[in-house]
Amino acid sequence: MSLWTSLEPSSTTVDPGDTTTVQLRVRNTGDVVEAYRLEPVGDLAPWTTVEPAELRLYPGTIGTVELRCTPPRTPDVQAGPHPYAVRITPTEHPGAGTVAEGQITVTPFTEVRAELVPPVVRGWFRARPLLAVDNLGNTRVTASLSGGDTGDQLSYELDPGSVQIEPGRAAFVQATLRPEQIIWLGAQQKRPYALAVRRSGTEPIDVNGTFVQRGILPGWLAVVFALLLAATIAFVTVWLSYRPQMQTATREKPRQAGELKPDGKDPLPSKPAPEPEEKEKPKDDGGGDKGGTQEPGGGGGGGDEKPKEEERTAATAVRELAARSEGRHICYRAFVEGDGWQDPVCDGAEAGTTGKGTAIKALNVAVSGTGGVTGASAYVGEGWRKGDEWQKGDDATDMVIGSTEESDPPMQGYTLQVFDGSVCLDAYLQGKEWLEQTCTDPGQWKYGGSPMEQNIQLEAVRFTV
Repeated sequence: MSLWTSLEPSSTTVDPGDTTTVQLRVRNTGDVVEAYRLEPVGDLAPWTTVEPAELRLYPGTIGTVELRCTPPRTPDVQAGPHPYAVRITPTEHPGAGTVAEGQITVTPFTEVRAELVPPVVRGWFRARPLLAVDNLGNTRVTASLSGGDTGDQLSYELDPGSVQIEPGRAAFVQATLRPEQIIWLGAQQKRPYALAVRRSGTEPIDVNGTFVQRGILPGWLAVVFALLLAATIAFVTVWLSYRPQMQTATREKPRQAGELKPDGKDPLPSKPAPEPEEKEKPKDDGGGDKGGTQEPGGGGGGGDEKPKEEERTAATAVRELAARSEGRHICYRAFVEGDGWQDPVCDGAEAGTTGKGTAIKALNVAVSGTGGVTGASAYVGEGWRKGDEWQKGDDATDMVIGSTEESDPPMQGYTLQVFDGSVCLDAYLQGKEWLEQTCTDPGQWKYGGSPMEQNIQLEAVRFTV
């Protein structure tokens, strides 16, 4: 051994985002001049620097280097003790190298965010929004959930009622909202509500949403009924005012032919009884029809038919989300085999199905704050399908990968990249459950799924940026 090392201090504590400094002393115990290369290793190596990175020592002399470790304030470095090490390699005698080891304890911090997907839901008897709770801290978070509104107009069911979230992960809570009173006739009503995420020793996080309760029978139906009733009353009034008068044409019966007069003479030929004058028949003025005639637009309400609601795509959802929350966002929806397009979800929510065996055939993706997105898809049994072109979408515009045609196979994998920053991918494969979430470095590609295996279909995805 031609060297001696010492770390001072060998154990230290640091807050995420701050820097801790450790001094490493190296002594050349050999009899020749030696140069030593120093390199940090271990879990904290990406955030550790050594200055200088190389020492040149004469025999018997001691050199000092500084190790600076700055763990980031992200979930990448969890709270607790982390061993670290510095590999010291002599250039003249590489086999005589050694490793100096120490320990750095990272203090915990918590950061929780919650979001309703979608923030506005509609229904007659119930609605089912999804609450996404993200743990952006470096320690596990336990939270309970509750709901409330002004006026106690809604009842709430939350599944689950409490969550435990590991650092860097998200939990999804299915909320079911039911109105206390049903609107049988009339216009829809907006009912604001809030879901609260509560943690011990901290202020609750309230996430506001709106439940738009629809009426069973629309308001225009009451207008149509009133018009029909008015038309019926008008018809009856006209009929009673202009109904035809019934008259009889009966006259006195004439004497029979051959009947003798009192003087015994033959009766004179009798003149035929005059035909009764035909009364002029009342003209059919169409009173029956007149009473039933309705003004334009007063009939069945066909003219009030509402236009067809525009399809809600990923670009629609990401524009709404960007208007409420600045920063980077990604929204997406899945075309599920046999079910068609699902509603769009955003920022780590689950699209597709899990454990049902129904594959994804296409994905609709839109981003904001990333400069756009590009990607391609893979297909079962064909690897990266020939002829597929890379698709591209600018910020707040739709990009679709895959195919919705019935004759095309379902997706097996996908590749995504954003043009500014990174994107994190998570895929649920048939029979394999969720893969480990991976994130791209800026400028690098990342795929999800398993494009080189046969018959492994993609069932669900989760994306974050």
